[in-house]
Amino acid sequence: MAPVDTAVPEAAHLAAPRGGRREPLPVVPALASLLPAGVLRPGTVVSVTGSTSLALALLAAPSQAGSWCAAVGVPGLGLLSAAEHGVDLERLVLVAHPGRAWATVVATLVEALDVVLVRPGRGGAESDVRRLAARVREREAVVVSLGEWAGADVRLTQTRCRWVGLGLGHGHLRARRVEVQSSGRGAAARPRSAVLWLPAVGGRAEPVVTAGPGAAPVVVPVAEMDATQSA
Repeated sequence: MAPVDTAVPEAAHLAAPRGGRREPLPVVPALASLLPAGVLRPGTVVSVTGSTSLALALLAAPSQAGSWCAAVGVPGLGLLSAAEHGVDLERLVLVAHPGRAWATVVATLVEALDVVLVRPGRGGAESDVRRLAARVREREAVVVSLGEWAGADVRLTQTRCRWVGLGLGHGHLRARRVEVQSSGRGAAARPRSAVLWLPAVGGRAEPVVTAGPGAAPVVVPVAEMDATQSA
């Protein structure tokens, strides 16, 4: 993990220089059905609402495959949670407090890094967002936005959330079942949806597999929350 709050420009030297057209970036199998062709396409912006865990899950496969990632403006990011979701912390750059310069920081990072997770600063000008989107396309990076991003190529929204594992006064929270909807532009215009364990018992994202007739349940539902209250 490389914190660069005071040396953002140096982050560009952490990744190898780019050359030629970028290949699509992989995603964990549980998220593949939500994205066009089941990959993160270079030069695109993916907005995620309702779940930080969902955003972290998008970083897992790229970082494991050798891509450098960054998190900008997310000071409460749980590194243990990121690791449990599969993010390689050795390939994660943190810029916890970019302040009003968040757009400049992101523009610098997409010059060389592959995936940048960002919570856009409040009051950010629409022109900044447009310029950043153009830079992302030019550099063939991927931006994952925590929250709405005008003109995002793909929008992922967690709509329902249910923790499971706790019985009547006993047991432990073991996993969380979520419903995610996908929409967007171009190849992502066709609505999609998926039901996932996020996290599953092992800590990572997994698809929900419907039990066969007569199968005993593995976990017991405990609570259902509005998506905006989830992690």
